[in-house]
Amino acid sequence: MIIGTLAAASLALAGGFLSAPVLVDEHLNRVHAPSGKAPSAATLALHQSLWIADLHADSLLWQRKLARDSQRGHVDFPRLQRGNVALQAFSVVTKTPRKMNIERNDSDTDNITALVVAQGLPPATWNSLLARATYQAAELQQQAAGSHGKVRVIGSRAQLRSFLAAREQDPGLLAGWLTLEGAHALEGKLDNLDTLYRAGFRMAAPTHFFDTELSGSQHGMKKGGLTPLGKQWLRAMEQRKMIIDLAHASPATIDDVLSLAKRPVMVSHTGVRGTCANGRNLSDAQLKRIAAQGGLVGIGFWNTAVCGKDVASIARAIKYTVNLIGAEHVAYGSDFDGAVTTAIDAAGLPRLTQALLDAGLSEAQIRRVAGENVRDFLLKNLPDDDA
Repeated sequence: MIIGTLAAASLALAGGFLSAPVLVDEHLNRVHAPSGKAPSAATLALHQSLWIADLHADSLLWQRKLARDSQRGHVDFPRLQRGNVALQAFSVVTKTPRKMNIERNDSDTDNITALVVAQGLPPATWNSLLARATYQAAELQQQAAGSHGKVRVIGSRAQLRSFLAAREQDPGLLAGWLTLEGAHALEGKLDNLDTLYRAGFRMAAPTHFFDTELSGSQHGMKKGGLTPLGKQWLRAMEQRKMIIDLAHASPATIDDVLSLAKRPVMVSHTGVRGTCANGRNLSDAQLKRIAAQGGLVGIGFWNTAVCGKDVASIARAIKYTVNLIGAEHVAYGSDFDGAVTTAIDAAGLPRLTQALLDAGLSEAQIRRVAGENVRDFLLKNLPDDDA
């Protein structure tokens, strides 16, 4: 979501303090103090038997060494492994407006430029959104390559099947896949979609916090639907078997995509208005239409998504959505490291399993929501070939 004051990173440039991005990361990506019931022994046993996937983490933005066990932010490889996560979507953010809010933002300003420069990224990334996207993608590939086989990056059904077989033998294995938060990284050129595909991206949203050349954002100025270029983008995405993410999309964009799409879509991270009524979250009608077309909805872990600061609030939103559209259409969409404070970090996921049990979900429902839905969706909808 990246809804904080990233402009603080610009202080690093003014004052010459290269440690400022670390301080910004620590300030924006926090975890609420634990509350509620700790997981029981039976819950921990159940949790360890789950196949867990999460649809959204912005961890690559912060230039952390993910192989290190850290107290900073929400995600690193060791914490994902302690949380028994099998598959983590790593989303790439390339631009966000200053004074960002969930109501109205234009595209005239950018927080990420200051952060990129302060972190010492190559000059090519300073003025190019496409270069920022490919750089972060390469960072994930390199960090996975340095994991001695413990972390893989998947981009095809064949790679996912291979990972599933390997994880049966070694439950400590972890996979990541690359998603893009806002197709403004195309820089207005559909040809750049091939560049992003080659970099490993397999899902993309048309917008983030502002309207783009492709479509309106829920948080933009006009909030329109797909533009002519956006309709071309949709067809190009489907031709490549890239998945469309409707997180942050305007109602008009959601309607247009669902009217034109020939493949199911995802909403990587959201809340639902049935438990948390604000413009960031999806209505019952939108949820039903997404599910009717085979889509998947990731429920977020932060306050704007669930109107609460504990795992019970997340469980309440998940239960509501399961009851409305069925467990087979619901997933986790944490928004870890998205400049938000969450109820848990990746290692804290057993607490959510306990909250789901306490909310009355069955073991079978929890298995689907915790990750089996994402696994099966990707086995059907990722590209066939080895990426």
